[in-house]
Amino acid sequence: MTGVAGQLETLAAMSQAQLRAEWRRWHKGQLMPVGLGRDLATRAIAWAMQEKVHGGLTPAATRQLRSLAKELEETGDVEIRKGLSLKPGTKLTREWHGQIYHVLVLEEGFQFQDRHYRSLTPIAGEITGVHWSGPRFFGLKEKASVV
Repeated sequence: MTGVAGQLETLAAMSQAQLRAEWRRWHKGQLMPVGLGRDLATRAIAWAMQEKVHGGLTPAATRQLRSLAKELEETGDVEIRKGLSLKPGTKLTREWHGQIYHVLVLEEGFQFQDRHYRSLTPIAGEITGVHWSGPRFFGLKEKASVV
């Protein structure tokens, strides 16, 4: 077997010393942490191999993980919230004052009138002329109810 699949197969047969060497190779010269088990070390090396070929996490996923890590560090716990998840290629449509507006969901952000945006909020602001929650404007988030 060649490529990443072949490399992944060889990881399973490596000695502990070979795994440490592979770790240094795939983790920019860093030493493998003391006490790291074979299974976790193999998975981390495999991730690095696949990341090089297929790309890593999206910037949004990286931001979310950093936010969760910070919350865990500060509070000792994390609250997992169901976030907005739109598939690339989805078209959002909104009528505003008699005019129809379309926004295309991209892998990284949104496209509106041939321009790229990181979030929906500036698009909503451009359409309405005032600050408005983008997800709420496009009907993706309900208005908070007052109890």
